[in-house]
Amino acid sequence: MAKRILVVEDNDLNRKLFCDVLKANGHEVVPVADGQNVLATARRFAPDLVIMDIQLPNVSGIDLIAQLKSDGELAEVPVLAVTAYAGKGDEERIRDAGAADYLAKPVSIGPFMAAVRALLPE
Repeated sequence: MAKRILVVEDNDLNRKLFCDVLKANGHEVVPVADGQNVLATARRFAPDLVIMDIQLPNVSGIDLIAQLKSDGELAEVPVLAVTAYAGKGDEERIRDAGAADYLAKPVSIGPFMAAVRALLPE
């Protein structure tokens, strides 16, 4: 059965790549380019997984993860954080916000899909 994955990524090329790879693996995908629409879109779509870019315009991906985790409807949805900003202490802050896993960009397809599969419920 296809899993529902919300892809939050402001970079057009990364968003298209993530969505194409996920669709090719049989998943239903909804892309979101603007972090300000994430909670409303997530509530409508009811994803099985959220892939979250951390460096977004107008809002931090870390803040969005925390908001998802504090939302009664969405708190149990695992979040895979993906970011090019991988400084010391960032992974800890991202995980503390509620991300289940973390990948640094550039992301290779193999590790990306392995992380996705590990987080999707059976």
